Amino acid sequence: MKKLLALVITIFLAATLFISCKYNDDIYQDNNFSENDQSVNEGNTDLQVDISNLKSYDGQLLIYPTKIKEIPERPSNPELLPLVDPMHWYDIRFPGWVQDKINIPSSPADGAKGKKIYVIVTTEHPYWTAVGIGAKKVADAYGIDFRMLNPNGDILKQNQLIDYAIKDGADMIILAAIDKKEAVSQAIRINEEGIPLIFFNTLPESEALKYCLSWTGPDDWETFRMLARSLADELGKEGGVCYLRHTPVGGSPYYARNWAPITELREYAPDIKTLDSKDCDFDYDISKEIVIKWIDEYGEELKGIVCSDDSIQAIGAIDACKETGRNDIVIVASGNGKNGMDAVKKGDLFAITYQSAEADGALPIKVAADWLNGKKIDDIYYLSSNIITEENVDKYMPAQW
Repeated sequence: MKKLLALVITIFLAATLFISCKYNDDIYQDNNFSENDQSVNEGNTDLQVDISNLKSYDGQLLIYPTKIKEIPERPSNPELLPLVDPMHWYDIRFPGWVQDKINIPSSPADGAKGKKIYVIVTTEHPYWTAVGIGAKKVADAYGIDFRMLNPNGDILKQNQLIDYAIKDGADMIILAAIDKKEAVSQAIRINEEGIPLIFFNTLPESEALKYCLSWTGPDDWETFRMLARSLADELGKEGGVCYLRHTPVGGSPYYARNWAPITELREYAPDIKTLDSKDCDFDYDISKEIVIKWIDEYGEELKGIVCSDDSIQAIGAIDACKETGRNDIVIVASGNGKNGMDAVKKGDLFAITYQSAEADGALPIKVAADWLNGKKIDDIYYLSSNIITEENVDKYMPAQW
């Protein structure tokens, strides 16, 4: 009875403290139009497309129906709050979620078949290969002319690829911005050409989102809060923790995968101390060297390490701990590639986040198809997420990348 009462109180408080951000709970279906949707050609074959049974390489559904996300009210001056206050990061975590759009083109409402859609990603990485696989599965289902371009981490090259897509007559551009600030000028450039834009994967500046149809991608902040709680429980909610950060190129993961766990642990496990955070440029040797120095500096006080990557960073951290005989340090990481999941099975990694790369590519293509069909779409679509440990890792194997 007490547990039921606590649940009712929690739900009531959530309803009074937070405002709802509407999400599409029927992401699979194309025959479920509201009265506000534009008229659609009755002969449009897109209406018979069903992707609900498409699966990723790991056997999971390619796209899970999206869920309602609660967005807290914005503080008047979040930038003045302490860094360890989760609301300090409001404008990075929730950029532009509640705002007016600018010069958004109208849907042709004539279907997705034959439309030329360019997907422009950030860098060369097996994750992005899997993103392309997932995107193509949905594109093929709709008969979309799908094209994927990769600037290999070069912002100038990404701008050139945007120009190329524009000149080649793209019907839509789906963009994972390398830099959240540069994304503003990129969005304006695409918008001025009258080309519909969907951002995905990385979070751009709030201003950039005014010029796009929608944003899709992982909720890094919420996922890393979940990961932090798993780590805290394993540590008995005490000890010192260090962080290997994402690349500091202005991308949202750099902030989310560092400050989400730091701020969450401050509230969930206040006896856990943040010892240090370091950039390691996704380099194995640098990651390993940093962890060895942490072990030397903090000794037994160091109980946990949070990695922004379950491959290069995590392997460096694991090897550093083994070489120094510190197999008692609990390591958690982002992502669920083969290296990470193998490490979880062996017990070298305690927990990792589930982020389907194929779904990351599939979801914006599905949203694009909905829009091209005249269907009303929402401003934000988050990927489903989970925490993977030794207990459930087999469910997510084989790895997508």
